[in-house]
Amino acid sequence: MKRTTGTKTIKEKPYHKKAIRRRKPNRSIAGDIALYIMLLLVAFIMAFPIIYAVSSALKPLDELFKFPPTIFAQHPTLDNFSDLFVTMGKSWVTFSRYLFNTVFITVAGTAGHLIIASMAAFVLAKYDFPGNQTFFKLVTVAMMFTGYVTQIPNYLILNRLGWIDTYWAIIIPAFASPMGLFLMKQFMEGIPTSLIEAAKIDGASEWMVFHRIVMPNVKPAWMTLIIFSVQALWNNRAATYIYSEEKKTLVYALQQIQSGGIARTGQGAAVLVVVMIVPIAIFIFSESQILETMASSGLKD
Repeated sequence: MKRTTGTKTIKEKPYHKKAIRRRKPNRSIAGDIALYIMLLLVAFIMAFPIIYAVSSALKPLDELFKFPPTIFAQHPTLDNFSDLFVTMGKSWVTFSRYLFNTVFITVAGTAGHLIIASMAAFVLAKYDFPGNQTFFKLVTVAMMFTGYVTQIPNYLILNRLGWIDTYWAIIIPAFASPMGLFLMKQFMEGIPTSLIEAAKIDGASEWMVFHRIVMPNVKPAWMTLIIFSVQALWNNRAATYIYSEEKKTLVYALQQIQSGGIARTGQGAAVLVVVMIVPIAIFIFSESQILETMASSGLKD
Protein backbone atom coordinates (compact mmCIF):
# COMPACT_ATOMS: atom_id res chain seq x y z
CA MET A 1 0.00 0.00 0.00
CA LYS A 2 1.30 3.47 -0.95
CA ARG A 3 0.44 6.86 0.48
CA THR A 4 1.46 10.16 -1.20
CA THR A 5 2.38 13.17 0.96
CA GLY A 6 3.39 16.14 -1.22
CA THR A 7 6.15 14.91 -3.54
CA LYS A 8 7.11 11.83 -1.52
CA THR A 9 5.61 8.39 -1.68
CA ILE A 10 5.64 6.41 1.54
CA LYS A 11 5.20 2.65 1.58
CA GLU A 12 3.07 1.36 4.40
CA LYS A 13 3.31 -2.14 5.80
CA PRO A 14 0.30 -4.34 5.25
CA TYR A 15 -2.06 -4.81 8.17
CA HIS A 16 -1.40 -8.11 9.90
CA LYS A 17 -4.20 -9.48 11.99
CA LYS A 18 -1.96 -12.13 13.47
CA ALA A 19 0.28 -9.47 15.00
CA ILE A 20 -2.44 -8.18 17.29
CA ARG A 21 -4.36 -11.40 17.76
CA ARG A 22 -4.71 -12.15 21.46
CA ARG A 23 -3.49 -15.46 22.67
CA LYS A 24 -6.33 -17.63 23.84
CA PRO A 25 -5.83 -19.81 26.90
CA ASN A 26 -5.35 -23.46 26.11
CA ARG A 27 -8.34 -24.49 28.23
CA SER A 28 -11.87 -25.53 27.40
CA ILE A 29 -15.09 -24.13 28.84
CA ALA A 30 -15.69 -27.43 30.63
CA GLY A 31 -12.24 -27.11 32.25
CA ASP A 32 -13.06 -23.58 33.45
CA ILE A 33 -16.34 -24.78 34.96
CA ALA A 34 -14.61 -27.70 36.70
CA LEU A 35 -11.94 -25.35 38.06
CA TYR A 36 -14.51 -22.92 39.48
CA ILE A 37 -16.49 -25.76 41.04
CA MET A 38 -13.35 -27.10 42.71
CA LEU A 39 -12.44 -23.63 44.03
CA LEU A 40 -15.95 -23.12 45.40
CA LEU A 41 -15.79 -26.51 47.11
CA VAL A 42 -12.44 -25.74 48.73
CA ALA A 43 -13.67 -22.30 49.81
CA PHE A 44 -16.76 -23.84 51.43
CA ILE A 45 -14.67 -26.43 53.28
CA MET A 46 -12.38 -23.71 54.64
CA ALA A 47 -15.23 -21.37 55.61
CA PHE A 48 -17.48 -24.05 57.13
CA PRO A 49 -15.90 -24.05 60.65
CA ILE A 50 -16.31 -20.27 60.90
CA ILE A 51 -19.89 -20.40 59.61
CA TYR A 52 -20.78 -23.16 62.07
CA ALA A 53 -19.17 -21.35 65.01
CA VAL A 54 -21.06 -18.12 64.31
CA SER A 55 -24.29 -20.02 63.75
CA SER A 56 -23.86 -21.91 67.03
CA ALA A 57 -23.34 -18.63 68.88
CA LEU A 58 -26.68 -17.39 67.52
CA LYS A 59 -28.63 -20.52 68.53
CA PRO A 60 -30.84 -20.60 71.63
CA LEU A 61 -29.96 -23.19 74.25
CA ASP A 62 -32.53 -25.78 73.06
CA GLU A 63 -31.12 -25.76 69.51
CA LEU A 64 -27.57 -26.29 70.79
CA PHE A 65 -28.61 -29.66 72.25
CA LYS A 66 -30.80 -30.64 69.31
CA PHE A 67 -30.02 -33.95 67.61
CA PRO A 68 -29.23 -34.27 64.80
CA PRO A 69 -27.58 -30.84 64.99
CA THR A 70 -28.44 -28.17 62.45
CA ILE A 71 -25.90 -26.00 60.70
CA PHE A 72 -27.87 -22.76 60.77
CA ALA A 73 -29.88 -21.34 63.66
CA GLN A 74 -33.62 -21.70 63.12
CA HIS A 75 -34.43 -18.96 65.63
CA PRO A 76 -31.29 -16.77 65.79
CA THR A 77 -30.80 -14.72 68.93
CA LEU A 78 -28.11 -12.61 70.61
CA ASP A 79 -28.95 -13.91 74.09
CA ASN A 80 -25.69 -15.86 74.30
CA PHE A 81 -23.64 -12.70 73.82
CA SER A 82 -25.76 -10.68 76.24
CA ASP A 83 -25.48 -13.45 78.87
CA LEU A 84 -21.74 -13.55 78.32
CA PHE A 85 -21.32 -9.82 78.99
CA VAL A 86 -23.63 -10.05 82.03
CA THR A 87 -21.46 -12.84 83.44
CA MET A 88 -18.29 -10.85 82.73
CA GLY A 89 -19.85 -7.81 84.42
CA LYS A 90 -20.34 -9.78 87.64
CA SER A 91 -16.62 -10.48 87.93
CA TRP A 92 -14.67 -8.35 90.41
CA VAL A 93 -12.20 -7.63 87.57
CA THR A 94 -13.93 -5.66 84.84
CA PHE A 95 -14.16 -6.74 81.20
CA SER A 96 -12.21 -3.65 80.12
CA ARG A 97 -9.29 -4.67 82.35
CA TYR A 98 -9.08 -8.12 80.77
CA LEU A 99 -9.29 -6.51 77.34
CA PHE A 100 -6.54 -3.99 78.14
CA ASN A 101 -4.23 -6.75 79.36
CA THR A 102 -4.67 -8.75 76.17
CA VAL A 103 -4.34 -5.76 73.83
CA PHE A 104 -1.22 -4.47 75.61
CA ILE A 105 0.49 -7.87 75.54
CA THR A 106 -0.43 -8.44 71.89
CA VAL A 107 0.63 -5.01 70.62
CA ALA A 108 3.87 -4.82 72.62
CA GLY A 109 4.88 -8.40 71.85
CA THR A 110 4.13 -8.10 68.13
CA ALA A 111 5.93 -4.76 67.75
CA GLY A 112 9.02 -5.95 69.59
CA HIS A 113 9.09 -9.24 67.69
CA LEU A 114 8.83 -7.45 64.35
CA ILE A 115 11.57 -4.91 65.12
CA ILE A 116 14.08 -7.35 66.61
CA ALA A 117 13.49 -10.10 64.03
CA SER A 118 13.79 -7.62 61.14
CA MET A 119 17.04 -6.06 62.37
CA ALA A 120 18.63 -9.42 63.14
CA ALA A 121 17.51 -10.86 59.79
CA PHE A 122 18.99 -7.88 57.91
CA VAL A 123 22.39 -8.44 59.51
CA LEU A 124 22.32 -12.20 58.87
CA ALA A 125 21.14 -11.84 55.28
CA LYS A 126 23.38 -9.00 54.03
CA TYR A 127 26.53 -9.07 56.17
CA ASP A 128 29.27 -11.68 56.53
CA PHE A 129 30.83 -12.05 59.97
CA PRO A 130 32.37 -14.92 61.94
CA GLY A 131 29.69 -17.32 63.12
CA ASN A 132 27.00 -16.06 60.72
CA GLN A 133 26.00 -19.46 59.40
CA THR A 134 26.37 -21.12 62.80
CA PHE A 135 24.03 -18.64 64.43
CA PHE A 136 21.40 -19.12 61.72
CA LYS A 137 21.65 -22.90 62.11
CA LEU A 138 20.92 -22.47 65.81
CA VAL A 139 17.84 -20.43 64.91
CA THR A 140 16.71 -23.18 62.53
CA VAL A 141 17.22 -25.86 65.19
CA ALA A 142 15.27 -23.76 67.73
CA MET A 143 12.22 -23.95 65.46
CA MET A 144 12.05 -27.69 66.13
CA PHE A 145 11.24 -27.21 69.82
CA THR A 146 7.67 -26.41 70.82
CA GLY A 147 6.66 -24.24 73.75
CA TYR A 148 5.93 -27.31 75.87
CA VAL A 149 9.58 -28.41 75.64
CA THR A 150 11.03 -25.03 76.63
CA GLN A 151 8.38 -24.12 79.21
CA ILE A 152 10.34 -25.24 82.28
CA PRO A 153 13.64 -23.53 81.28
CA ASN A 154 11.71 -20.39 80.38
CA TYR A 155 9.98 -20.39 83.75
CA LEU A 156 13.27 -20.78 85.63
CA ILE A 157 14.89 -17.95 83.69
CA LEU A 158 11.92 -15.61 84.08
CA ASN A 159 11.71 -16.42 87.79
CA ARG A 160 15.39 -15.58 88.23
CA LEU A 161 14.82 -12.26 86.45
CA GLY A 162 11.82 -11.48 88.67
CA TRP A 163 9.36 -11.27 85.78
CA ILE A 164 6.89 -13.90 86.98
CA ASP A 165 3.39 -12.44 87.44
CA THR A 166 4.20 -9.49 85.16
CA TYR A 167 3.36 -8.66 81.56
CA TRP A 168 7.03 -9.06 80.60
CA ALA A 169 6.83 -12.80 81.23
CA ILE A 170 4.74 -13.03 78.03
CA ILE A 171 6.08 -10.08 76.05
CA ILE A 172 9.85 -10.66 76.27
CA PRO A 173 9.82 -14.35 75.17
CA ALA A 174 7.68 -13.30 72.19
CA PHE A 175 10.55 -11.08 71.00
CA ALA A 176 12.82 -14.10 70.55
CA SER A 177 10.53 -16.32 68.50
CA PRO A 178 12.77 -18.05 65.89
CA MET A 179 9.98 -18.23 63.31
CA GLY A 180 10.02 -14.49 62.69
CA LEU A 181 13.79 -14.31 62.27
CA PHE A 182 13.81 -17.25 59.86
CA LEU A 183 10.97 -15.82 57.78
CA MET A 184 12.47 -12.32 57.53
CA LYS A 185 15.94 -13.60 56.64
CA GLN A 186 14.64 -15.78 53.81
CA PHE A 187 12.83 -12.79 52.27
CA MET A 188 15.71 -10.35 52.75
CA GLU A 189 18.10 -12.64 50.92
CA GLY A 190 16.03 -12.00 47.79
CA ILE A 191 16.75 -8.25 47.86
CA PRO A 192 19.52 -7.36 45.36
CA THR A 193 22.74 -6.41 47.11
CA SER A 194 23.38 -3.91 44.30
CA LEU A 195 20.30 -1.97 45.41
CA ILE A 196 21.68 -1.58 48.94
CA GLU A 197 25.14 -0.66 47.67
CA ALA A 198 23.67 1.99 45.34
CA ALA A 199 21.79 3.53 48.27
CA LYS A 200 24.99 3.69 50.34
CA ILE A 201 26.86 5.32 47.46
CA ASP A 202 24.12 7.96 47.38
CA GLY A 203 24.81 8.70 51.03
CA ALA A 204 22.11 6.65 52.77
CA SER A 205 22.86 5.54 56.30
CA GLU A 206 22.39 1.99 57.58
CA TRP A 207 19.13 2.94 59.25
CA MET A 208 17.82 4.63 56.10
CA VAL A 209 18.71 1.58 54.00
CA PHE A 210 16.90 -0.65 56.46
CA HIS A 211 13.88 1.61 56.90
CA ARG A 212 13.42 3.03 53.39
CA ILE A 213 14.62 0.18 51.14
CA VAL A 214 14.71 -3.18 52.88
CA MET A 215 11.50 -3.11 54.91
CA PRO A 216 9.19 -1.93 52.07
CA ASN A 217 10.53 -4.70 49.83
CA VAL A 218 9.85 -7.44 52.40
CA LYS A 219 6.35 -6.28 53.24
CA PRO A 220 4.82 -9.73 52.60
CA ALA A 221 7.17 -11.20 55.21
CA TRP A 222 6.46 -8.76 58.03
CA MET A 223 2.73 -8.71 57.32
CA THR A 224 2.73 -12.50 57.62
CA LEU A 225 4.81 -12.20 60.78
CA ILE A 226 2.25 -9.82 62.28
CA ILE A 227 -0.56 -12.29 61.58
CA PHE A 228 1.26 -15.19 63.27
CA SER A 229 2.39 -13.10 66.24
CA VAL A 230 -1.03 -11.56 66.89
CA GLN A 231 -2.70 -14.95 66.69
CA ALA A 232 -0.26 -16.48 69.17
CA LEU A 233 -0.37 -13.62 71.69
CA TRP A 234 -4.11 -12.95 71.46
CA ASN A 235 -4.89 -16.60 72.21
CA ASN A 236 -2.29 -16.89 74.99
CA ARG A 237 -3.92 -17.73 78.33
CA ALA A 238 -0.75 -16.71 80.22
CA ALA A 239 -1.89 -18.81 83.17
CA THR A 240 1.56 -20.35 83.65
CA TYR A 241 3.36 -17.06 84.28
CA ILE A 242 0.64 -14.64 85.46
CA TYR A 243 -1.23 -15.36 88.70
CA SER A 244 -2.85 -12.04 89.64
CA GLU A 245 -6.44 -11.85 88.46
CA GLU A 246 -6.15 -8.18 87.46
CA LYS A 247 -3.33 -9.14 85.04
CA LYS A 248 -5.09 -12.09 83.42
CA THR A 249 -5.84 -12.05 79.72
CA LEU A 250 -9.26 -11.93 78.09
CA VAL A 251 -8.94 -15.44 76.68
CA TYR A 252 -8.31 -16.85 80.15
CA ALA A 253 -11.39 -15.13 81.57
CA LEU A 254 -13.58 -16.23 78.67
CA GLN A 255 -12.40 -19.83 78.93
CA GLN A 256 -13.21 -19.83 82.64
CA ILE A 257 -16.77 -18.90 81.71
CA GLN A 258 -16.78 -21.52 78.97
CA SER A 259 -15.93 -24.24 81.49
CA GLY A 260 -18.92 -23.37 83.68
CA GLY A 261 -20.97 -26.44 82.72
CA ILE A 262 -23.99 -27.22 80.55
CA ALA A 263 -25.84 -24.07 81.58
CA ARG A 264 -23.14 -21.98 79.94
CA THR A 265 -22.99 -23.88 76.66
CA GLY A 266 -24.46 -20.92 74.80
CA GLN A 267 -21.99 -18.54 76.40
CA GLY A 268 -19.21 -20.95 75.45
CA ALA A 269 -20.27 -20.73 71.80
CA ALA A 270 -20.22 -16.93 72.06
CA VAL A 271 -16.77 -17.07 73.67
CA LEU A 272 -15.43 -18.94 70.64
CA VAL A 273 -16.66 -16.22 68.29
CA VAL A 274 -15.27 -13.39 70.44
CA VAL A 275 -11.85 -15.04 70.66
CA MET A 276 -11.50 -15.65 66.92
CA ILE A 277 -12.77 -12.22 65.74
CA VAL A 278 -9.46 -10.34 66.08
CA PRO A 279 -7.14 -12.89 64.36
CA ILE A 280 -9.59 -13.35 61.49
CA ALA A 281 -10.10 -9.60 61.06
CA ILE A 282 -6.36 -8.94 60.96
CA PHE A 283 -5.87 -11.71 58.43
CA ILE A 284 -8.64 -10.38 56.18
CA PHE A 285 -7.30 -6.81 56.21
CA SER A 286 -3.70 -7.94 55.72
CA GLU A 287 -4.30 -10.50 52.98
CA SER A 288 -5.01 -7.96 50.25
CA GLN A 289 -1.85 -6.01 51.09
CA ILE A 290 0.25 -9.16 51.05
CA LEU A 291 -1.07 -10.25 47.66
CA GLU A 292 -0.70 -6.75 46.20
CA THR A 293 2.89 -6.44 47.40
CA MET A 294 3.90 -9.90 46.20
CA ALA A 295 2.47 -9.15 42.77
CA SER A 296 4.05 -5.72 42.31
CA SER A 297 7.36 -5.69 44.16
CA GLY A 298 9.35 -8.52 42.63
CA LEU A 299 13.04 -7.64 42.33
CA LYS A 300 15.84 -9.55 40.66
CA ASP A 301 19.53 -8.92 40.88
